[in-house]
Amino acid sequence: MDLLNTLVDKGLRREPPTRDEALAVLATSDDDVLDVVAAAGRVRRHWFGRRVKLNYLVNLKSGLCPEDCSYCSQRLGSTAGILKYTWLKPEQASQAAAAGLAGGAKRVCLVASGRGPTDRDVARVSDTIKAIKEQNEGVEVCACLGLLSDGQAERLRDAGADAYNHNLNTSEGTYEQITTTHTYADRVDTVRKAHGAGLSACSGLIAGMGESDADLVDVVFALRELDPDSVPVNFLIPFEGTPLAKEWNLTPQRCLRILAMVRFVCPDAEVRIAGGREVHLRTLQPLALHLANSLFLGDYLTSEGQAGKADLEMIADAGFEVEGTGEVTLPPHRVAAGGCGTSPAAVSSAAMSSATCASSASPEAVRGPGVPAAGEGVSDGSAAGPGCGPCGGHGTTGQDTPAVPAARTAPPAAADEADAADEADAAGSTRVPKARTDLVAVRRRGAGTDVAPNA
Repeated sequence: MDLLNTLVDKGLRREPPTRDEALAVLATSDDDVLDVVAAAGRVRRHWFGRRVKLNYLVNLKSGLCPEDCSYCSQRLGSTAGILKYTWLKPEQASQAAAAGLAGGAKRVCLVASGRGPTDRDVARVSDTIKAIKEQNEGVEVCACLGLLSDGQAERLRDAGADAYNHNLNTSEGTYEQITTTHTYADRVDTVRKAHGAGLSACSGLIAGMGESDADLVDVVFALRELDPDSVPVNFLIPFEGTPLAKEWNLTPQRCLRILAMVRFVCPDAEVRIAGGREVHLRTLQPLALHLANSLFLGDYLTSEGQAGKADLEMIADAGFEVEGTGEVTLPPHRVAAGGCGTSPAAVSSAAMSSATCASSASPEAVRGPGVPAAGEGVSDGSAAGPGCGPCGGHGTTGQDTPAVPAARTAPPAAADEADAADEADAAGSTRVPKARTDLVAVRRRGAGTDVAPNA
């Protein structure tokens, strides 16, 4: 495919694709999915080798959020049967973090539900950060507490925080369809506050909420402009009891195309497979490692994830290795910039100055285990398949009882799905998603419980 060869060349030079090229990646058929993975995998390995960074979530405060984010099980009005508890004490949070670190995690992500932290909350989280850092040499700590007020990012940085997460989640054009109690601009402002304070910015998206391909491209290009070091890609977990409970819009193949598009647009950023990978990628999770260089270990904020042991086995079996605490995640040019990204203008300048940095290795040398080169090895009949994650604090309210965003159109009934799937097969196109409610399980272990986590 000429498209994929062009995107690989651009990715190796840190040159962004055009919007049309990004849309074309999402429009490729299931028959071409392995070619897409192979091409994006070359870009991933050029900047990150075969390393996989492990991150571990600690939910400091669960549920009871005043915001109305339609995707979130912790939202105002949610009837999802999730764990609800107030702030963990620093020693409790440190103990929870230790489980993930013992399982191989390099970064701990401290998340709390709510609009944003008070100054007292920042002091509480600062004590937690210090406790974790004192007991675990070399650990990275990322905070995800919602919208930040002036000076709060600096206080977190001074307490030892390395990064701050606040996801854009979806495009500016469709944001008000997902949330009404805060704005897209509120989220952008918080990412900029974190960036300006010298924290490593972490900001990503949620796919599967009924958005169009154009919406996905819009949010990913917006993320590139903000230039976060880490880009978590979440796949909606349709929790019963939330407005998006019927939104089953993803197939494993679609998830792979989305991850590939993100890699092409943000070639040198840490792309993280976040919430929902077990639900939507399912048995194709190992292929996603050729696109993303980071993932969450074990459980998520309110839902169960794959067992940590299974994650480690998957990484090893796919031919990758866990990134150690002594290894630097980001490419040298990002490290030289302070590990906190750079301004869009600086990115453009750096891209021009490094135009000759493309890998001199042969395509065979950089090709991943079991993955064909772009344009090769796929038979015509093949068909492959508010916080650090969709969670955490959200924006300003100003309403005692926020309006609930309307749920999007539900997917077709099972019989219609089967008919549509047959039509898709006949056309050599993509398969229609099926609801997999059996894969959605509420977290009942780890932080906030007396049950050991699965890290």
